[in-house]
Amino acid sequence: MPWNYGDILDAVAAAVRPEAPAFVHGERRIPWREAYARMNNLARALAARGATPGDKVAFYLRNVPEYMEATGATFLGRFVHVNVNYRYKPEEVAYILDNSDAQTLIYAAEFREAVAQIRDRLPGIKTYVEVGEGEVAPFAENYETLANEGSGAPLGIVRSPEDQFFIYTGGTTGMPKGVMWPQGELCKIWLTRISATIGHVPQSIAGYTKLVAMMGAGPAGLPACPLMHGTGFLSAIAVMVGGGCVVTVDNASLDAHAIWRAVERNKVSTMAIVGDPFARPLLAALDEEPGRYNLSSMLTMTSSGAMWSREVKRGLLRHMPQLTMTDNFASTEALGMGASVMTKDGEVGTAAFQLLENAIVIDENDVPIAPGSGQAGLVALGGPSPAGYYKDPEKTARTFRVVGNRRYSIPGDWARVEADGSITLLGRGSNCINTAGEKVYPEEVEEALKTHAAVEDALVLGVPDEKWGQAVTGIVALAPGAAFDEEAIRAHVRTQLAGYKTPKRVLVAEMPLRAPNGKADYKGAGRFARAALGLSG
Repeated sequence: MPWNYGDILDAVAAAVRPEAPAFVHGERRIPWREAYARMNNLARALAARGATPGDKVAFYLRNVPEYMEATGATFLGRFVHVNVNYRYKPEEVAYILDNSDAQTLIYAAEFREAVAQIRDRLPGIKTYVEVGEGEVAPFAENYETLANEGSGAPLGIVRSPEDQFFIYTGGTTGMPKGVMWPQGELCKIWLTRISATIGHVPQSIAGYTKLVAMMGAGPAGLPACPLMHGTGFLSAIAVMVGGGCVVTVDNASLDAHAIWRAVERNKVSTMAIVGDPFARPLLAALDEEPGRYNLSSMLTMTSSGAMWSREVKRGLLRHMPQLTMTDNFASTEALGMGASVMTKDGEVGTAAFQLLENAIVIDENDVPIAPGSGQAGLVALGGPSPAGYYKDPEKTARTFRVVGNRRYSIPGDWARVEADGSITLLGRGSNCINTAGEKVYPEEVEEALKTHAAVEDALVLGVPDEKWGQAVTGIVALAPGAAFDEEAIRAHVRTQLAGYKTPKRVLVAEMPLRAPNGKADYKGAGRFARAALGLSG
């Protein structure tokens, strides 16, 4: 059965209780009846201004209801979502908008000046839509006006599982690239997860919407991480097409107490995070005032994109013993390579994953690696998968390869296959350190560093060295009130890892180690380390 998110939204909106909330942000509550009408109105308005099926609609927004509401409009109107990192400088924003061939830009009023700076260089953008209160820019139209004008009736158009949306990568190993996901492929992943919950795969959209009608409304989900990146965005899509309520919190900075207040107030049952960079401050807020929040509604917490340590998971379970924590091993190009599930009744090690059904680990000759061999290899996922990278056939050919008779996505993640068939994630090959001929994977050393009581967070990289070729170097953020003792931290790592993996130097970070989405800023860390060590380049 071909699936399309626009068709699902049509069916779900007809099945869910009209007064059930679709989006909540602070005091704002948008019920499904209103949200669905606004989506249809917005889709019609963009079409009236020249957007046609397949045209790109770029989103330059923080976590606000308009993000997912407008996403729904792109599904309904057969337009293509394009994410823009709101932390980018105007030149970087211009790159995304130009590279994606955006036809429409939906942006927040706070970014008006940045848009004005680059607008003259973007002739492909025909429609600017501003989100915010008060007067809009003279070159833009008001989002609320477009969303409220019209009957809100369904569009009544034929859609396809080949309708796409884009997720631009973070650009940690080069310029950001647009990953092209056919909706039908993503729906396959979503249906597999539904099957794991209800025991079978719905055979049609009509059959699925019967389930939604029986529930009356889906769960409330809160993406604690930015919607502008895949982890938060895909989790919010799953909530929305499940007839649930997407709860958002202002995210100019991570306010853990605001997140827990929103969980309590809206009876949130599922939350998306990006590993320890989000989990640690969330746990710290709970430890500050144990029992302050009623978190009995919380059932699941999911993560992807950064390490989520066992120690932090233990801490969260102290406050929410009912919680099931799923650590997803995935990338924008390969969703569902592996998973790690931890509850109060079953612990798992940090970065220890079970390969999922369509994933294998291969050596550099594309030969599957035997469990227990101790050999590291590349993780490959045999679908569902994207069509490739937008306007980059060379990188598409490198990442999406045929192994045997099957097309695999191989984004560059290295792992070791253990004797029981599980894998230990080692990191991206592009960050692998070659020190005197030995390979060292940064994430393994980072996790050892973070088990020291004085270390709040850590990144590890290789810096040029005459003796070693590359010297393993740690950059750490200290825990509040902690004193820095470099030799003690190095000795601590040596008790856990081989000597050659122990950092030759450990530096205290004078810059943020991570981007707002929780992903490691290896480029910035490298510049800092080379400057601190007096190295050129």
